[in-house]
Amino acid sequence: MFRDPSLRVFLFLPILIFLAINYFLPFLIGKFPVVNDYVIYIVIVATIENVQMFGFIYSMVLIDEKETEVAKVYGILPVSKFWFIIFRMLIPMLLTTVLTWLILMLQPFYSLSPLSVLLFSVLAGFIVPAYVIGIVNMCKNRMEGMVWIKVFNVLVLIPIAAFFVPGPLGNLFGIFPTHWAFQGMHNIIIANDYLWQLLIGLVYFMVLIYILAKRFSLKHFA
Repeated sequence: MFRDPSLRVFLFLPILIFLAINYFLPFLIGKFPVVNDYVIYIVIVATIENVQMFGFIYSMVLIDEKETEVAKVYGILPVSKFWFIIFRMLIPMLLTTVLTWLILMLQPFYSLSPLSVLLFSVLAGFIVPAYVIGIVNMCKNRMEGMVWIKVFNVLVLIPIAAFFVPGPLGNLFGIFPTHWAFQGMHNIIIANDYLWQLLIGLVYFMVLIYILAKRFSLKHFA
């Protein structure tokens, strides 16, 4: 990762998100008070954008291993390929969880429960392996990877539209796993029941990661 300057740049993304929420957004509200009506959605999207930092970095690393055939070397190791990739995702999951928690606890707009934010942050951490493994499964080289990253970025963020469509139509976005993270975070902020949404999201991502990791273990090391 540190050999590639384009990947190192993404390590500053959490700092940029922190600065945008804590300093630029209050300034923007002072200039344009109407922005205040959308703060809750901006905060939610910003926390999910944090997820994409390690999503991008690890996707590029794994695709590079595929291109350079380093993955074939891993493939002959006497370990389970499925658990190899699962354990490899633990560090980005943990770091994403911690960074998401810090961003939400330090934002100046809402007083949030540390426990509820931690539960959401854990769910946000689960987005990373689904994002990474899904992208790597779909492409053979870095060029294809860049295209699929743009596609996955849209898929991750599109459920925010559920807040802007009338009534029951918003439930249609439940097909996207990040929908449940968005809804759970929204309910945490407005102090509504959020546990069932986070639980649905967690189960959804666990099943999705299992399916994607199984396919990954069959293709990536060949």
